[in-house]
Amino acid sequence: MFHTDRLVLVEGKYDKIRLAPLLDAPIMTTEGFGVFKDKEKQRFIRKAAAERGLIVITDSDAAGFQIRHFIRNIAGQDADILQVYIPDVYGKERRKEAPSKEGKLGVEGMETDALREALRKAGVFREAQGDANTDPG
Repeated sequence: MFHTDRLVLVEGKYDKIRLAPLLDAPIMTTEGFGVFKDKEKQRFIRKAAAERGLIVITDSDAAGFQIRHFIRNIAGQDADILQVYIPDVYGKERRKEAPSKEGKLGVEGMETDALREALRKAGVFREAQGDANTDPG
């Protein structure tokens, strides 16, 4: 398990549940596009970005990229944000009856190794150099 003080932002509760065993970190959901209208959540994200930094992990579909862009804008261009990109993997999550609109798995559907690699590529593990919990893999 990797520890970070950064606020981790994900789209939904199943993404949060999926990442919880990998990250010892505060994890907050955007409630998908709900963050677009939630001014209190926007203020919290802006404050967290300034005080502790953010890690943004969204699905690799168009909606995920819209949410990323929105978070970047509300946090500010100078905000300390690590963007974690999951790979494009086609399929459907077990709990769903049909694949997503674009047919890609989201964060919740990713294999653990794929999530670790995405976190590694984004530099999340490098931040903890010297920490015994540098890399959970």
